[in-house]
Amino acid sequence: MPERPPITSNELATLWMTYQQKTMFFRMLEYFIEQSNDEEAKKIMSDLQGEVASFIQRIAGIMKEEGAAIPVGFTEQDVTPDAPALFANGFDILFVRLMKSISMGLHTLHLSMSYREDIILLYRDLTSMTQEYSRKCTQYLLGKGLLIRAPFVTMPEKTEFVKDTNYLKGTNMLGSKRTINTVELGQLYFTIEANVTGMQMITGFAQCAQTKEVRKYFLEGTELAKGIISEFTEMLLEDGIQTPIGPGGHATRSTAAPFSDKLMMYCISLFCSFSIGKNAIGTAFSLRNDIPAKAAIFTKDIFEYAHRGAKIMIQNGWMEEPPQMEERRNLIK
Repeated sequence: MPERPPITSNELATLWMTYQQKTMFFRMLEYFIEQSNDEEAKKIMSDLQGEVASFIQRIAGIMKEEGAAIPVGFTEQDVTPDAPALFANGFDILFVRLMKSISMGLHTLHLSMSYREDIILLYRDLTSMTQEYSRKCTQYLLGKGLLIRAPFVTMPEKTEFVKDTNYLKGTNMLGSKRTINTVELGQLYFTIEANVTGMQMITGFAQCAQTKEVRKYFLEGTELAKGIISEFTEMLLEDGIQTPIGPGGHATRSTAAPFSDKLMMYCISLFCSFSIGKNAIGTAFSLRNDIPAKAAIFTKDIFEYAHRGAKIMIQNGWMEEPPQMEERRNLIK
């Protein structure tokens, strides 16, 4: 038995996906660092970019040792660091924080799909790094007043058990539906918060996209995000729960593209995948039946939106193909 077994299809897939994500993120950091006029934010992003670069090299090294082709990912051709500022007021760190939320979920999933020790250690190290920078971003944004905490709640004085199946009711027919619990509030609040940042991002992308088709696609995305924010905010307001939106992060008037359409389309695809997964988790832990019902509708809308985006990417030659399993039928022929 060899000292180090070859990587599995699972491991190759997760390495390929991580390489795509990290090269995209590296290029976006390159632009945000160039544009930043806040030394604390610039240091957070510069330190993080160095960490990301080392992981990109680490992944490429593993794939090279295995004889696997290194993905193209995203290169210096996909970013114009000296383009005018497309976003303002702390958007860069808001974006980094949201990317860390996405990465934490992906790295944990990819770790659970890995078998070889060096790859397990890779995802362990990625998870640790991601958690640390998520903490740094959160504390920075709170310190600058650019991030609003979720609502506070009166602490429970005793434990309770559900006594009636009406607890599951999410309609006002034949009796009032119960107030949202803290587990459900947490999921809804995070969804609103993430979609506000996503809406700001895609608004900027729409302003600078180089093709009419992509601009139209991004505009559709802003409307989708607005719908999600509106529906879930209204659900909270019904129970007298406020959802204050922080002042951080908005698109400027610039129409000069800092990123290629290919990079921006991939970024939106990544956010759509995150939203679909997040809605699934929120649905699983929500007991009031109107919440999963609304989440399911939005999940369908997001999936259809992402599918349209995939077609645009394919038509323009922007979608890099993941490693394929053996084409057994063709080999046999």
